[in-house]
Formats: sequence, structure tokens, C-alpha cells
Amino acid sequence: MDATNGTRTTLAEEWKSRLLITVTCLLFFETLTGLSIWLLPFSVPNQVMVLLHTVLGVAILAPFGWYQLRHWRHYRQLPVSHMVLTGYFAMAATVAALVSGVVLTEQALVGPRIGRVWDLVHIVATLALVASTLPHMVLPVVRALRSSDRPAAQPLIRAQKRFGLALAGCIAVLALLIGAAAWSYRPAALSNGFPKDYSYVYGPNRPFAPSLATTATGGAFDARSLSGSMSCGSSGCHEEVLKEWQVSAHRYSAMDAGFQKVQKTMAEQNGAESTRYCGGCHDPISLFSGTKNIFAKDLTGLAGYQEGVSCIVCHAIKKTDVKGNANYVITQPKRYMFELRQGATAKFASDYLIRSYPRYHVASLSHKLFKTPEFCAACHKQFIDKEINRVGWVQLQNQYDNWRKGRWNKPGDPTKTIECRECHMPLERTADPGNGDDLDYNRSPDDGMHRSHRFLAANQVMPLLLKLPGAEEQVRLTEKWLRGEIDIPEIANKWKRGPAVPVELIVPPQVRPGQDVDVRVTMTNNKVGHEFPTGPLDIIQAWLHVRVTDQNGKVVYESGMRDARHFIQPGSFMLKAEPVDQYGNLIDKHNLWEMVGVRYRRAIFPGFSDQADFTFKCPPTIRQVAASPLAAEPGERLDVTVQLMYRKFDQYLLNFLFGESAGLTAPATVVSEDRATIRVRPAGAE
Repeated sequence: MDATNGTRTTLAEEWKSRLLITVTCLLFFETLTGLSIWLLPFSVPNQVMVLLHTVLGVAILAPFGWYQLRHWRHYRQLPVSHMVLTGYFAMAATVAALVSGVVLTEQALVGPRIGRVWDLVHIVATLALVASTLPHMVLPVVRALRSSDRPAAQPLIRAQKRFGLALAGCIAVLALLIGAAAWSYRPAALSNGFPKDYSYVYGPNRPFAPSLATTATGGAFDARSLSGSMSCGSSGCHEEVLKEWQVSAHRYSAMDAGFQKVQKTMAEQNGAESTRYCGGCHDPISLFSGTKNIFAKDLTGLAGYQEGVSCIVCHAIKKTDVKGNANYVITQPKRYMFELRQGATAKFASDYLIRSYPRYHVASLSHKLFKTPEFCAACHKQFIDKEINRVGWVQLQNQYDNWRKGRWNKPGDPTKTIECRECHMPLERTADPGNGDDLDYNRSPDDGMHRSHRFLAANQVMPLLLKLPGAEEQVRLTEKWLRGEIDIPEIANKWKRGPAVPVELIVPPQVRPGQDVDVRVTMTNNKVGHEFPTGPLDIIQAWLHVRVTDQNGKVVYESGMRDARHFIQPGSFMLKAEPVDQYGNLIDKHNLWEMVGVRYRRAIFPGFSDQADFTFKCPPTIRQVAASPLAAEPGERLDVTVQLMYRKFDQYLLNFLFGESAGLTAPATVVSEDRATIRVRPAGAE
């Protein structure tokens, strides 16, 4: 009987209610799919369930509200019992599950990610719903079946059976709907195979050699499976990270104009397959898709050219080795439904799935490995061997071992250690859903920070040359980086403030006219985690520009200036390397495939100093004065300035790559400078 107004509403009629059957069916389905999404592995059926779970979760709101109000009005005046308590508990749990579900849906639709707290509330509410609803609905069935008055209980038993059959039928229909949707879904077909004419010059077991990079399967990966970085930002999730990456050296590693020219020359001289040596670090998408082939017209595919080291490439690497030369293993992450499809609807659906069902996205693309220097070592350590130069093994750039053996690596003590990411990926305030990190010793999961993906280093040329978005800002920050002017609070207490590589002038306090003047310049690698300079030292140039003027501004001595064609004065003090081939010829076109050694190499190890000495003759600046032939003009002096200069590209290489008529030169950055004054005393004066 209705407990509020005395009208007859039998239990049998309640069990027959279509509203009850509809609401229970939807709730039961939502519970089962929710538990499946939470507990079962990532799959297409589970993604279908996410979509259906969302749609039916919204659809149940109105009927549940109406049924719950009607049910409460019928039974609200019943005395307190376990049935009443479980009913109220089930109602509260259902309301919590529905409210949290609506919030999560809204977050997944328009926000960058779902909230951890709301997700937890949704899971706990679901478990509470199961715990309370089962006894609330099962116990009346058991009681009816055990009734001593079987004839009187038969209408109720028949109604309960009808309810059970309807519920089972409803669930079966919805399950079939899931199965049909999962079966009918056709993912974008990936072509994970090498071209039929692919050249296995190093044997079928080493398809990517001479690069040491390989795939988890040992076979090719479709270029689409490793690209699509723009979608990471256009989804509204990683907008800040994408903006940083778009102008970074990782992004333009393949489109780098110098790389493209050198790759073309290498292919012409050594065969197209030899360019695979460079592809593991510079152009991995093209390498793994089989583009670097002897029969290919373009050795860099479109996706590889546009994305270089893409988001997927970096985040899909699962194993590295400190041997270098791209010695890593990359996987091919499963993609969400519709992720590789074209069109606004497909984009909307895949973005929603990633945000509402992020567990696989996070697990497959976020791991501890890329928080270690050993991860960076795979590419930031290079050598050539007999497969390349036909002679033998030669070590090239090696930032990893510089760091490992240097002043900033204190094994076991993170408070004194500075690792690659702390410098080159400084923390930034962010709303990015990837903010927070509990794997760093000094961070927490909710610190509201992300690591910058600008990867600031030392290339002030390519962002502007390639006209990348935000190039001016990237170059400005790169120059500040080279000077050591960017503040990094995370490690501010671990190193000194000031220039990254300061210079100091050591000069005599006074000299006489006509006397030889000795000037010494000391350079200290104060804040660089590896050698300065580092990278391909046959390309990079760091040098000292010394300039001496008298009190009138007239130049007395100068070393390290550049001429009208942008070449540095011969005899200038240089930090660089001069590699040679097996015949002793200079490697000056970055033709490293011919290199067997170096005839000159100079760089400054972390924490160490170097010095350069300059000598010039003090000019006869003292004028003859009638009162005293030894008197000096007041204020006569020599002003000495030294600048440590840096530029990314040697002018000879630029002229070779692009032609002197292109008028292209690399901007030079003043890394640090110092000034000193030398007094000029008359001959014979004290």
C-alpha cells in the first residue's frame, strides 16, 4: 500500500512498473560498464562502453529523478528498517554517481582533463551503489520465495520474474549493441611494412642500420602512428606544451635546412641508406616508416619533415642505451578510436575518449625513463665506426659522459645533482593536464608545474630561418640562455648566479709607450652541464673578440673580428674542432662519414677553466711637452674589452650549403664579456 495517501499500490504492481524496469536497466548497465572501464584493459569495446556510458548516463537523469521522487513518496512514512536504510543509502549513492558523472562528462567535453577528485567520487559512489542496491532489491525476492503463504505471494513472484526477464533482456540488447559497435568499428589501416624495394644493406635483421635505433617489433611503423603532434594541442589539452615544442630543436630536427643539405650530400656520396645513421635522432618518423631508401626521391617524408622528434616519438621510447647513436627501442602505442580519422566529428570523439578515459593515454606515454639523463644519452652521444668511415671507431659529441663525469653529477644526492631536464626543461607554471610529478625528489602530483618543451640550447639560426611560430621569442630566450641569464628557481641554490661561461681579463696595471703588453683571458665553464661549446664542433664556433683602444677611442689592437664576408679573422682564439679524413684533409662540410680523427680540438669541461694569451705593443702615445720630455698627457690609457662569442654555424659551411649569394650568416651571441683599463706612463717614469 502507498504509505503516504492510503491508495492501493501493491508490491507486485511496483515490480511491474515500466519506469522501474527502465531505470533499473539503465542503472545496472551504467554500473557494469563503469566497472568494466575501471577494471578491464584498454580496448575498443571498452571505448564503445565509454561513449554509451556517457550517452545513457545523461539519458537516465530525467527518468531516475521522476522514479526516485515517486518511489520516495510511496514509502517515505515506512518505519525504519534495513530495507528503508538500504533504500536511502542507494538513493544517495546513485545521486552521487550521477552528479559526479555529469561533472566528469562536462570536464571531458570542454576541459583539458577530468578531475581526480570527481573521478574518485564517481568510482566510490558506484561501489556504494552496488553495495546498497543489491540487498535492497534481492532481499524482497528472497523473502517472497520463502513466504509461508505461497498462493498470496505468487503475484509478487510472477512480477519479480517478469522484472528479472525484462532486465536481462534489456542488458542483453545493450550488450549486443556494444558488441556490434565494436565489431563494426574499423580503425585506420596502418601500413607497418617496408616498401617492396627496401634496401637491407646491413642485412634483414638490421633494417635501420647504421642507426642503432629500432622498433619493438623490428619492423617498420606507419608514419601516421608516430606523428600527429598538433592534435595534442588542438584538443585543448597540451596547448602550452605544443606551443613550446613547435619552435624547439626537437621539432625542427628534420626540417633543419642544414640537416637537409648535409643529408642530400651524404646520400649522393655514400648512398641513401647511409642517411639512416642520422635518422634515428634527426628524422625518426621517416626512418621507421622506411623512407630512407635508395629508391626514394625524398629521404624525409612529409610527417617526418614537419614533426622531427614528435610527441609520440619521444614518449613512445621504452628502452635506451648510453652507447649513443640513437640506441633506443620505440613502441607503437595503440591509438584511441577515431584518433587517426579525418574530420571534425572524429576529432571530437577521439578527444572526448582520451579525456574521459585517460588511463591508457597516461600509462603508454608517461614513464620514468624520460626523466633520466640516460634517456637523453641515446641521442646526445655520438660516434662513427667502420660502417660509416670505412676505417674505425671515433667518438664525436658526447654531452652525456661530459655530464656523468662532471661537477653536476653527484650520484645518490639529488639535492646536489643537476640533471638534463632541470636545465633544458625548466619548470613553468601551467594549467596543462600533465602538470605535477611525484617522480622528482622536489615535486608533487599537484604542484601546478610542467617542464618546458622549448628545450632551450644554442641554436639562434633555424627558428628564424624556418619562420617557425614564435621564432623571435625562441631566439631571444636562446640568447639569454647562452648568457646564463634565465633564472631557474629549481636549481638556483646549486650554482652561482651570473654568466654561464664568464671571462676575466688579467692585464698589467700600467705600461710604457712602445712596451709589449701581455693580456690574459680566463674562461670558466661555470654553469654548463657538459663541455662548452658542445655539439658538432666542426660547425659550431666559440671565440674571443679582444679589442684595445686608447683614450680617444682609436683601435690599438684587435683579435677575433669578422670581415665583411662574416669570416672570423685568421689566428683568432677559437673553441672548436677540426676533424680530418684518412688522408689528413679537413672535414669542413660536415661530411662526418669521412672522418677518422681530429687535428685540433678545444672545449672547456664542466667546472674547468681555459686561458688565452694576447700580446701587442703599446703605441708611442706620449707627446713631447716643452716643460718635460717625459711628461705624459693626463688620462692617457688603454681600454681593453674581451667578449666570448658564439655562433651555431661556421660561415664556410653556410656558403657551401646555401651559396654565398644567399647572404646567409649565423647571428653571433656575446656569451660574456669583461673590461679593464691599463694606464700608460711616460718612459722612465716611476
